[in-house]
Amino acid sequence: MAIIINPINPVAFSVFGLPIRWYALAYIAAFLVGFYFMKYLTSRKNAEIVLTKKQMDDFLSYFVLGTIIGGRLGYVLFYNLPFFIHNPLEIFALWHGGMSFHGGFLGAIAAAFLFVKNQHLENGSLIKNSFKILDILAVLSPIGLFLGRIANFINMEVMGRATNSPLGIVFVGQTNIPRHPSPIYEAIMEGIVLFAIMCLLYFKTNLRKYTGALSGIFCILYGVFRIFCEQFRQPDAQIGFLTSWGLTMGQLLSVAVFVIGVTVLSCALRRNKL
Repeated sequence: MAIIINPINPVAFSVFGLPIRWYALAYIAAFLVGFYFMKYLTSRKNAEIVLTKKQMDDFLSYFVLGTIIGGRLGYVLFYNLPFFIHNPLEIFALWHGGMSFHGGFLGAIAAAFLFVKNQHLENGSLIKNSFKILDILAVLSPIGLFLGRIANFINMEVMGRATNSPLGIVFVGQTNIPRHPSPIYEAIMEGIVLFAIMCLLYFKTNLRKYTGALSGIFCILYGVFRIFCEQFRQPDAQIGFLTSWGLTMGQLLSVAVFVIGVTVLSCALRRNKL
């Protein structure tokens, strides 16, 4: 028997008539929690990279812009390019939804490299210092993934495929077909489980001392978890399945992330002779 749920209003509250959506609050919360967690990690004794308060503030700006711009452009290019070619102004209509993790992933990498290049950090090359920051982001990113997927569920978007499983969800007044709550699956796997693993590796092993290792592991695990969760997620209507045997765009992009992860991890371990 399916789980019956009343839809949750995607608007959390209004300020002077301006609707504040749960999705926006999820992004704000993710950036703020991530900022203070990163501040803690970079201020610990024997931290792999130390940033001043001003540098932390500067990096937040780089990261927010990189993630949002990358996430939006990733959605435009990977998921709905024909629509945006004919409606270019819609690219800027973020309130209509449409963000891609894989685009945000690339945007965050670009933000880290641009930040390090412009800050001229000491004790390390551009690549090494950039990966020191990316290793920290690898620990923090599951927080944002968790909050983002919860917001997806509230918005009743990127829902799963039809199912007879007792885990199937029916939103009252929206559909009578039970569907997998795939945003919840992803929130658990890409958020809670991935965060627990990355924290364990950071705090309980010496991998953080091998620059790039944590970044590589994050990419590998995210790729595996996303590919698995996509088995339950309904593919985007404008794309559908990419192959006759059910490959989705999310899985294809996650295979690329997995390959990047294996490459980065291999280079990190080989360079540091672990």
